[in-house]
Amino acid sequence: MHAPSSPFPSLPNAERPRFASTGPSGHRGRMRERVLSLGAPALADYELIEMLLFLGITRCDTKPLAKSLINRFGSFAGVLNAPAEVLRSERLNDETITALKLPVLVAQRLAEADARTRPLLSNWDALLTYFDTALHGAVPGQLRILFLDNRNRLIGDEAVSPENGVTAKGGGPGGEAAGILRRALALHATALIGIRICGGGHALRKSAASDEALALELVRAGALLSIAVHDMIALQGGEWVSLKQLGKF
Repeated sequence: MHAPSSPFPSLPNAERPRFASTGPSGHRGRMRERVLSLGAPALADYELIEMLLFLGITRCDTKPLAKSLINRFGSFAGVLNAPAEVLRSERLNDETITALKLPVLVAQRLAEADARTRPLLSNWDALLTYFDTALHGAVPGQLRILFLDNRNRLIGDEAVSPENGVTAKGGGPGGEAAGILRRALALHATALIGIRICGGGHALRKSAASDEALALELVRAGALLSIAVHDMIALQGGEWVSLKQLGKF
């Protein structure tokens, strides 16, 4: 008795269609495409672990292991911070453990670099040191705003100028204050310090007094936005005058 004929012709193995979407390699390719097109937020925590496991496990599906590690250590951070010897007890090889440790090392290095480029300006000594280094050679007559976070760490040091969008053209102190506070919100700043760079021949107290109206408007409007104004300072070389120390606000 003859076997029923198949409606599909038989093809040699070499001619059979291959589907790129099947198997671990196709899955990994799709995940890489998601990262490149949508970024890390497109991935769940276990998928991020899964992609890290790719670096140490080359030929099998890493999804079950990634989910198992999340369950074992409780969270994404728990997996990355787990001691190497504990990860070895989960039968992970050294290549895989190294891959899981890399994000923590990279994050630490980035944090160190961030601390170096964002000094803590929480006292007069730190502020005066910043004046001597970062503001040395600043353009005379320029008003600079130091935007700070809730720990008084520097977020940004920007000149007030209509061209760079920190303030609006015209409008007097109100217009300037609105632009400065708008920029503070964009940077998620919670405090600021104004620095007027004075050139030779400018009386510091007179320069400071000319910014008093702006400082008071910043204090008034900033309070409504929970943005503190620590001071408005006139600076010339190593000399300075503080409106706050003069009791102006």
